[in-house]
Amino acid sequence: MSSEFDYGAEQIQVLKGLEAVRKRPGMYIGSTSARGLHHLVYEIVDNSVDEALAGFCDTIEVTINQDNSITVVDNGRGMPVDEHPEMKIPAVEVIFTQLHAGGKFGGGAYKVSGGLHGVGASVVNALSDWLEVTIYRDGNVYKQRYEKGDTVSKLEIVGTCRKSRHGSTVTFKPDGTIFEETVYDYDILKQRLREMAFLTKGIKITLEDKREGKEQKREFHYTGGIKEFVQYLNKSKEALYPGIIYCEGTVDGVAVEIAMQHNDSYTESSYSFVNNINTPEGGTHVTGFRNALTKTFNDYARKNGLLKEKESNLSGEDIREGMTAIISVKISDPQFEGQTKQKLGNSEAKNAVDSVVSEQLTYFLEQNPAVAKVICEKSIVAQRARAAARKARDLTRRKTALESAALPGKLADCSDKNPENCEIYIVEGDSAGGSAKTARSRNTQAILPLRGKILNVEKARLDKIYANAEIKAMITAFGTGIHDDFDISKLRYHKIILMTDADVDGAHINTLLLTFIYRFMPELIKQGYVYLAQPPLYKIERNKKVWYAYDDNELNQILKEIGRDNSNKIQRYKGLGEMDPEQLWETTMDPERRVLLKVTMDEETSSELDLTFTTLMGDKVEPRREFIELNAKYGELDI
Repeated sequence: MSSEFDYGAEQIQVLKGLEAVRKRPGMYIGSTSARGLHHLVYEIVDNSVDEALAGFCDTIEVTINQDNSITVVDNGRGMPVDEHPEMKIPAVEVIFTQLHAGGKFGGGAYKVSGGLHGVGASVVNALSDWLEVTIYRDGNVYKQRYEKGDTVSKLEIVGTCRKSRHGSTVTFKPDGTIFEETVYDYDILKQRLREMAFLTKGIKITLEDKREGKEQKREFHYTGGIKEFVQYLNKSKEALYPGIIYCEGTVDGVAVEIAMQHNDSYTESSYSFVNNINTPEGGTHVTGFRNALTKTFNDYARKNGLLKEKESNLSGEDIREGMTAIISVKISDPQFEGQTKQKLGNSEAKNAVDSVVSEQLTYFLEQNPAVAKVICEKSIVAQRARAAARKARDLTRRKTALESAALPGKLADCSDKNPENCEIYIVEGDSAGGSAKTARSRNTQAILPLRGKILNVEKARLDKIYANAEIKAMITAFGTGIHDDFDISKLRYHKIILMTDADVDGAHINTLLLTFIYRFMPELIKQGYVYLAQPPLYKIERNKKVWYAYDDNELNQILKEIGRDNSNKIQRYKGLGEMDPEQLWETTMDPERRVLLKVTMDEETSSELDLTFTTLMGDKVEPRREFIELNAKYGELDI
């Protein structure tokens, strides 16, 4: 007798070939959102970069075609076209149709490679509507086509070429039935390709957009490699000394390359890479770098009398204040923690980086005493400021429920104590704060009004940040602590909503708040707890009926539907304070009707994000002016 509880062999599904990728794409590329879409390009480009790392390629061309397909061309050796001894099909077909197949598993094709699992090319093929590969090799031009991961034509010789010509061309169009969107963002690709060019000294990467109305082309070519990367990241900051400190060497098969320079800011901007893969969670190579840095500077400061006998050693954090650094290692068998490759685990990387940096940094400091003195003096000032910050920090630590009286006086807390149900509105001004307190759902919505604009943390040390009343109120209300004391498990609200006026001042306050959260609580953004409220710009009344419009387009759409005549009353809100509690609730705070924008960050382009915050909020005016001139076209002028 059959029933819903039957469970036999017929219920076991076997996915063959690339079916598994199409069935569960998120397992292979992270998501089917814009991030996953752009990841397809990185996978193909990574294969070309591997050819460059092996010494066979110096030019990569990436093109967004008019139909939004992508073409990647390189002048590497060209993918192998001979028959695979086991599969009995051309090797290139194995690369594009079999998971965990490629030249990265000990066959001798690559000493180092960005790809660890060998799923790149085949996953791109599986998730594409169609893919074509053209290979220039041995005087012949080979071509093969695939559709939705399946081979639809045999590998054929379609022409001849010069014997000296070699390389591969891959063109693919993402499958619109799999991806939520299939339109490529030129700027996202530009940021990633620029980073790849910095990390692969001497390679030339071009990115061209051929779409109508979007035509543009950029070339990235950096003979200085990661030294130029540091210069680029520091362009919106004031360097404390000319030139870049550079260390390079190979120990036990691990190639180490480090570039660093201190600036007058108070935040560290360090980025680590293994075989050109970004490792946002660091790993053994970062540990080795930090150990060497701390020991070498303390030894120098002691030896040269910059640190007195009774003074305690400089901490690594003191030395790294205002430092921009790139830590890059190349290793033949990288062991990452998890598929995401976020953290390196090889112990030999720690020893190699420690050895190279300790030796070469010691020589540098001895040969450049003026630079050494500047860095040590900044570190000593940072040490003193950190001691002051430690005292101030104790006043802002999260209290337990029994000590909730220590929560900021301006905070109107919610009654529910389950963080998953709770949200806090950070509101601009006491007037709007009063309306929000009246309008809110007291069970789940907390209100924290801020007085004026908070401190710009981009221009302040930790002791000044802890001393700022508005920031202190937020730290205490959130409950997590900041910086090294940050603990996400103590977060009191799973939605942090920034609610400011829909004007220039409101946008500035949002930027100040986001700068603080990004610099000292970035995990709140990474885990999706930060939102921007979207108050309406217009209130439209007609015959006792009311509509709200959140932008000019929505206003025009409403007027088009209800008619444009003198019976329409249109109010343009200048600020949240103009709304009474009922209006604020129904337009901006009611979970059933409100519009919230989630703040997200892409760790794959974290260096660009860091540079944007520095440009917008730092001391240098010229880079900010350039940024505004370049991006003004994306803003709307309401006259």
